[in-house]
Amino acid sequence: MITLNLFYEEPDPDRWFKFDRYPRRYIRRLIRGRSRPGGPQMVAINLIKGLDKIGAPYRINDYRYIKKHPTEIACIIGKPHLLFDKKWKNPVILGAAIYSHPVDHPDLFNKYPQVKRVLVPGEWICDMFKPYYGDKVIAWPVGTDTTDWQPSDHAPKYDFLVYNKLPNSPYQSVLLKPILELLAKRALSYQIVTYGSYDQQELKEKLSQCRGAIFLSRSETQGLAYQQILATDTPILAWDREGFWEDPEYYPHRVQYQPVSSVPYWDKRCGVKFSGPDDLEAQLDLFLKKIQDFKPREYILENLTLEHCAQKYVQIYKEVLKELT
Repeated sequence: MITLNLFYEEPDPDRWFKFDRYPRRYIRRLIRGRSRPGGPQMVAINLIKGLDKIGAPYRINDYRYIKKHPTEIACIIGKPHLLFDKKWKNPVILGAAIYSHPVDHPDLFNKYPQVKRVLVPGEWICDMFKPYYGDKVIAWPVGTDTTDWQPSDHAPKYDFLVYNKLPNSPYQSVLLKPILELLAKRALSYQIVTYGSYDQQELKEKLSQCRGAIFLSRSETQGLAYQQILATDTPILAWDREGFWEDPEYYPHRVQYQPVSSVPYWDKRCGVKFSGPDDLEAQLDLFLKKIQDFKPREYILENLTLEHCAQKYVQIYKEVLKELT
């Protein structure tokens, strides 16, 4: 049986003097407590969970082994400094926790010909990468833990959970405010969670008290948070404007790409989309009319479980292995 060689590390360079990253790491933990894993780290965590579920063996960050076996594939999940800072002789599958756009590394395959595939989290970002990287880029989403994210057996107290990923954004006033005013006008109760200021337990508890969710994000490369919401069988009214990718580091001076999506993995079982304030009220009416018919967890179980996505990763690995032999 194939054993995957997985590599993932967060960048933590020395800042003021050699090896100062170690005391800084210790002090950070004392002050802030154990850090919560972000999206890129969750890619590694959930892939490993999925591999465990399908019984696929793996090694994690075994640099000694991979150096002694230069013909075996190195699966560099992320971050990309692992590719750039180490002298890899092995063929490489890179991603999906990588950099945001190929303009940062347009000569990737010239500098690192050992890279055989670049994985990105979703289809629209794959389309954004393809003019630079061609068929070597593949959309691969990591799975959602459907055991951890379960439907609630409690009667809902609120109509909506509003998931706000627009703090400090101009969309906060032009979108969130009209939504809350509309909910108040309709006597629809709600709770709010704001991106960056909640933990997983809070999200679970609030979801268990709500009939539906309103998801507000400018764009998502995969969207683990909204997929966790769907896994609890909570349907979503999702803002999906399909405009430009507006990352301020790139747009509009370096990259102008459209359309993006806020819910890149989706079908009619998940809920209803709206494009902005103009169609919000009509789509809210449609959502409320059909709320009993949605089956969002069914969609996740068919497409985005830990097992399903881990199996797809293994399949990509086998395809690269076949090309090498």
